[in-house]
Amino acid sequence: MTVRPRTKRARHPHDDAPDTAADFRRIAELPDGEEKEELRQRVVRAWMPMAGRLARHFRNRGEALEDLEQVAALGLVKAVARYDPSRGCAFESFAVPTIVGEVKRHFRDHMWGLHVPRRVQELRNRVRSSQRELSLTQDGRSPSVRQIAEHSGMTEEDVLVGMEALESYSTLSLDAELPGADDGYSLVDTLGGPEPGFDQIVYREAVKPRLRMLPERERRILYMRFFCDMTQNRIAEQLGISQMHVSRLISRTCSQIHREVENDAPCPELPRQRDRRVRRRAVAHAH
Repeated sequence: MTVRPRTKRARHPHDDAPDTAADFRRIAELPDGEEKEELRQRVVRAWMPMAGRLARHFRNRGEALEDLEQVAALGLVKAVARYDPSRGCAFESFAVPTIVGEVKRHFRDHMWGLHVPRRVQELRNRVRSSQRELSLTQDGRSPSVRQIAEHSGMTEEDVLVGMEALESYSTLSLDAELPGADDGYSLVDTLGGPEPGFDQIVYREAVKPRLRMLPERERRILYMRFFCDMTQNRIAEQLGISQMHVSRLISRTCSQIHREVENDAPCPELPRQRDRRVRRRAVAHAH
């Protein structure tokens, strides 16, 4: 008979967990008060090594280990306060997801420089993990999108979304110098400024239909004054009217157009065009 050597049983990650079952039963029996709070604090201190180990799983992700340990300790305090031994669940099974969830929530709420949906954050983490694992087997070469998708069980579209989120974890200052710029050229130098020409286009398009609806004489006066740069006296000579009359017509017409544009008054020609379209549709339906 072949005798197989005994394999050493894998050590549970929390084999050194303290036995606090009696303490939790006592906490459940005690009313709120100083004695209950002191017992809770004693249980928290007993389980702190486990919280520290869980926090160390998240190191090297852009957050100081001391801060992660504090967040994990906060999760442990919440777990001790919420744990109910009467449900038959071991405290460790209840505390681990509570502590890990608290740490992950810290990363989600305080570490991301941009607002990224939770699903995209999870895709980013899966892509990041797959990239690390694949780079160990490819001599440091960056894996392709297809390789990451096959390794992680994700679709290539989700991999691309996760890869885009890799750059959303922290923001870059606008004063940061661009790569290869020797003259201090930074991101802020690439931003555009207000373009006054755009406002001119908007004003011109707003005025056009109202100019077309002016009487022939007023339209001709404005054309000679603002497009031909003629003086009021010369306009008056060509039209056979006084210079004062020309001045009043220009002032009244410009004020009317300005008032209509500012109040966004509908142009008179627009209702007629709409009415014609309505009539054409009515005739078509009648036939």
